[in-house]
Amino acid sequence: MNKVSIHIDGGYFLKRLPDIRPDLNTDFSKVAGALNLLVTRHLQKLNETYREQNEDALLYRVFYYDARPFADAQKSPIDNRRINFSQTSEAKFRNALFSELRKQQKFALRLGQVIKDSGWQISPEATKKLLRKEITIDHLVTRDVKIGLRQKGVDMRMGIDIASVAFKKQASTIILVTADSDFVPASKLARREGVEIILDPLWRTPKTDLYEHIDSLYNGLPFLKSEKNK
Repeated sequence: MNKVSIHIDGGYFLKRLPDIRPDLNTDFSKVAGALNLLVTRHLQKLNETYREQNEDALLYRVFYYDARPFADAQKSPIDNRRINFSQTSEAKFRNALFSELRKQQKFALRLGQVIKDSGWQISPEATKKLLRKEITIDHLVTRDVKIGLRQKGVDMRMGIDIASVAFKKQASTIILVTADSDFVPASKLARREGVEIILDPLWRTPKTDLYEHIDSLYNGLPFLKSEKNK
């Protein structure tokens, strides 16, 4: 029986989702529902070819990649207020979404971490105003600065899983939900092992080097009101 392995770049998915389905906002249960819809649509599309009695039988596993939210506390350079990053709305949303996805059948979470990469930085918008002398340092407010954070270990986990699925022949088709050309090596490896690679860039035009190393492209999540992304 043919099997399908779906690998979702979670950070990319969440970044694209407001453009595709602005009705979802930050409701973690609705976002989880959108992920399930994406999976279902891909399985239904593939089953037009494979003709299984139940398209769910095609699914090997859904891998969802993201990073645990930054959890440290830092003092803001603007007002010296201590900010607990584990209690921000973004951190609470991500953790709630992770908990919801852990309950989903055949979903596997692959979580890296967010580390402090640099100190506090002035936003590009505020920097422009400072350079134009429209404001001074004294005019800066909390939203004008942010701490330098970076994800670590997410792309590596995705690349390893793609290679593992290909080498172990656990799936005949791999669906990549991303537009990151960093996955070109993993995609090339899987194709050399005879695996079909389908790219879902979520209505974005993928970079040429990534497009070159896939077999087909399909956007699984429909736009609200059949909108098209420019």
